[in-house]
Amino acid sequence: MNARINSSLLLRPDLGFATLPSGVSMPYVQRGTGDTLLLVHGSLCDFRYWEAQLGPLSARYRCIAPSLSHYWPGINAGACDEFSWRAHVNELAEFIMALDVGSVHLLGHSRGGCIAFHLAREYPRLVRTLTLVDPGGPTSSGTSGHSALPPAINALRQKVALLIEHGAIETGLELFVDSVSAPGVWKRSSAAFRTMAIDNASTLSRQFRDPLPPYTGELAAEIKCRTLLIEGAKSPRMFRSNVDSLGRWIYQAERRCIEGASHGMNITKPRAFNALVGAFLGG
Repeated sequence: MNARINSSLLLRPDLGFATLPSGVSMPYVQRGTGDTLLLVHGSLCDFRYWEAQLGPLSARYRCIAPSLSHYWPGINAGACDEFSWRAHVNELAEFIMALDVGSVHLLGHSRGGCIAFHLAREYPRLVRTLTLVDPGGPTSSGTSGHSALPPAINALRQKVALLIEHGAIETGLELFVDSVSAPGVWKRSSAAFRTMAIDNASTLSRQFRDPLPPYTGELAAEIKCRTLLIEGAKSPRMFRSNVDSLGRWIYQAERRCIEGASHGMNITKPRAFNALVGAFLGG
């Protein structure tokens, strides 16, 4: 992975590494004590995505934010060639067991929301509560699981991949970020966010070759833990549609909306976001 590693960041006191049975050395940051809240990042992100949550939420919880394999800083002990949502689900299950913390409060954003959804389904003993924030992926109204993203989205992603492949990294990232948030978001983003996205730009083409599976009512019925669904009032329709469907399918799921927020709501509206998460976990 072609990522720029800031040596001072890797020396931060809250940084740790967990060696998994697969041979992956998984970097993560943690703060606080108490019940574990595991924060799962989405596309173009890594553990740095959760800086606005680690401080406030660690007052009551042991907040742990890992970087999934292939994402920055890309440090792995052993082979880790596969990039897929399936590999990341299994990797996170290994990570939780390696931490030896029992079950966790699991929170996933965007692509990380899809990974968290399937982790909660397949490893229910590891998940105490589930929070899905603008969960990514398509939705199928049936039980066959056959669905795909709209052709316009796939065409845009092909263009993004070509731009990045030919060295127009920031142009490609601007196109992608604005498409999953709102026009102009890339230019308004902080320097820290743009640096993080550039560090993880090489993961996008791999991600596009591994489409997320569709949500179905049948799969959602397998979620047995308390669940919170969070959407941004200004998030693209595909994310809000996922929240709407999962809100109907997951038994007694709670649903919340952050006004004035789009896809990156935990960064742009951290107080409202952290308050919703804290209230749910404390309930």
